[in-house]
Amino acid sequence: MEQEQTLNPKESLALITDVINKTKENINHYSFVFLLWGWFLAIASIIRFLLTYFTDFKYPFLPFPILSVMAVIISIIFYTRTKSTNTETYLSFFLKRLWLGIMLGSILLVFASVVQKMQPSTFTLILGGIGTLVTGQVLKFKPLQIGGIILLISSVICCFIIDDYKFLMVGLAIIPGYLIPGYMLKNVKV
Repeated sequence: MEQEQTLNPKESLALITDVINKTKENINHYSFVFLLWGWFLAIASIIRFLLTYFTDFKYPFLPFPILSVMAVIISIIFYTRTKSTNTETYLSFFLKRLWLGIMLGSILLVFASVVQKMQPSTFTLILGGIGTLVTGQVLKFKPLQIGGIILLISSVICCFIIDDYKFLMVGLAIIPGYLIPGYMLKNVKV
C-alpha cells in the first residue's frame, strides 16, 4: 500500500499554481491561424473572381492551390515551433483535431466538387463556418461565433448567386468571418 505524502502549505500552493498554469489557455495564439488563412483565402477568392470575370486566363483556379499549400506549410511550421514551448491543454488538443478534420473534409469536398464539375464555395463556407462557430464557442469568444454565423449565412447566399460571383462572396465573407475576429482575438488581454 502506498503512503500518502503530506505537503506543507508552500508546496501545496506551488502544486495548485502549477496545475492552474498548465490548464490556463492563452487564446491569443489562435489568432495566427485565422489571420493566415483569412488573408490567403480572401486573396485567392478575389484573384479567382478577377481572373474569371475580367480575363481569359486559362487556369483561374490556380490561386487556391498555390496559396492553400503555402498556408498549410506556414501553419505546420508555426504549430511545430509553438508545440515545443507550450504544454498542450485539452482545449488546444480539441481545436487542433477539429481543424484537422475540417481541413481534410475541405480537401475531399473540393476534390468531389471538381470531379462533379460543381463550385465548392458554398460547401467550404459551411465547413469554415462550423469550425469558426465551434471554435468561438469553446474559446467563449463572441466575435468568432459571429464570424462563424456570417460564414454560414454567406453559404446560403451562395446558393442564389451565379458561380462567377461565388468566389467574390467567399472573399468578402472571409473578412468578417476570419479576419476581423482574428484581429480582435490577437488583441485580447490575457
